[in-house]
Amino acid sequence: MSRETPQDQTRDAAAQALAEQRRADLDVAAPVPSRGIGLSGKLLILTGIFVTLAEILIFLPSIANFRTRLLDDRLSSARTAALVLEAAPSGMVPEALVRELLNSAGAQAVALKTGPARRLLAVSEQLPEIDVTVDMREMTLLSSIGDAFETLFARNGRTLRVMGTAPRAGDFVEIIMDETPLRRAMLRFSKTILLLSLFISGITAALVYLTLHLMFVRPMARLTKTMIAFRENPEDLSRVMVPSGRKDEVGVAEYELQTMQQSLHDMLAQRSRLAALGLAVSKINHDLRNLLASAQLFSDRLADVPDPTVQRFAPKMIQALDRAIAFCQSTLSYGRAHEAPPQRSAVLLAVLADEVRDTMGLGLEARIAFVNAVPDDLTVDADPDHLFRVLLNIGRNAQQALEARAPNDPVRDQIRVIGRREGAVAVIEISDTGPGIPERARAHLFEAFQGSTRPGGTGLGLAIASELVRTHGGTITLAEGTLGATFQISIPDRPIDLAAIRKTQRRRA
Repeated sequence: MSRETPQDQTRDAAAQALAEQRRADLDVAAPVPSRGIGLSGKLLILTGIFVTLAEILIFLPSIANFRTRLLDDRLSSARTAALVLEAAPSGMVPEALVRELLNSAGAQAVALKTGPARRLLAVSEQLPEIDVTVDMREMTLLSSIGDAFETLFARNGRTLRVMGTAPRAGDFVEIIMDETPLRRAMLRFSKTILLLSLFISGITAALVYLTLHLMFVRPMARLTKTMIAFRENPEDLSRVMVPSGRKDEVGVAEYELQTMQQSLHDMLAQRSRLAALGLAVSKINHDLRNLLASAQLFSDRLADVPDPTVQRFAPKMIQALDRAIAFCQSTLSYGRAHEAPPQRSAVLLAVLADEVRDTMGLGLEARIAFVNAVPDDLTVDADPDHLFRVLLNIGRNAQQALEARAPNDPVRDQIRVIGRREGAVAVIEISDTGPGIPERARAHLFEAFQGSTRPGGTGLGLAIASELVRTHGGTITLAEGTLGATFQISIPDRPIDLAAIRKTQRRRA
């Protein structure tokens, strides 16, 4: 029975605390912001404000135009009275007719200016004091609006002197009138306009509100509801947004939200799978290390067996067990997905390739040939254990691809390792005569769980090899246009530190 070390207990406690913290984070929902006036309420308020502003802008010229028309009507009646009074002989117009003419013009007096003379044609009684003079000949839109509001808010009993164009050859005609009837008529008109504006504003606001609510507010509420539901359980695929099929910007937003939620769902599913796999690997690695340690004890006893065959294979088995135990220990020690930094040294590639061949069990009697075509003196500046794992992972993939078309023939089914120097870069090529890499697997060839080409494969071998090569500053690529699959690995030498070399030489001297 294996005993856990304090390091293992500490690591297990930390993992348990991390798991509990993650569960607590999932249980505690994100704070929901306080909700104020919704989009529907804001839309209704803004619609009412804008429609009211529009009605006000319509009311201003309307009331000014109403006042101008009333004054023009009074002036027209005054012109008619002026023609009658001017045509009649002096003193021949009855007083009753004069009053009737003045009443028709709504005036207290009518005067006509012709040339230098200014004649008072009719007057109802003693002339009142004039408060305001209005010249209709010089009236503009802005001035008429100002005069209209001045009339609306004026006191009762003001007297106006209104001037306009005269009939025939006269210069102008003017009337003197009480402003109170005009003001009352304008107030009645304003009341009518106000009621009509409220009615139109209500209908317009309701139509605009309903239209915008159906076109924008409801789709936004649906988007918001979907996002909240998805946030509560992103692993539930039924909560992903279902686009309504609209062709406008809202439809595009629905489609993009669906795409984002599906991508997030897939990513979370993959993360969950990786987390479960990582926990399983940690447990297996922990127990496997103990089993390997037991196997190492038995292998040490094999070294004492005098049989020549045992003596030949025992050191290799011991070396493989030592490497496996060290790898398990480093995995548990680091407890992370990234590889440890390489401990680089000059590695004889031919010797390392022979170790890979023996580990794969491809000796002279094997049905798959392993050809080591590396020059004996070729060295690679690399971590020997890392480089061994790179060659072994790629070699295992090639071996599995060749075994898939059993029975095998060593003349046809071969794995070849070659190496060369290109300046300060060591180039290693591992090729096989198998079926090659399918096109569909090439896009994610060096990604975990993505690049597997056989049923049940995980795609971890090439992902591990790629990561180990990158830690050395090198590259790994799949060569195009070759028989089977050929992987080319380039590992540059470390830069030479001249200052450190000189320092070492001075110390030796």
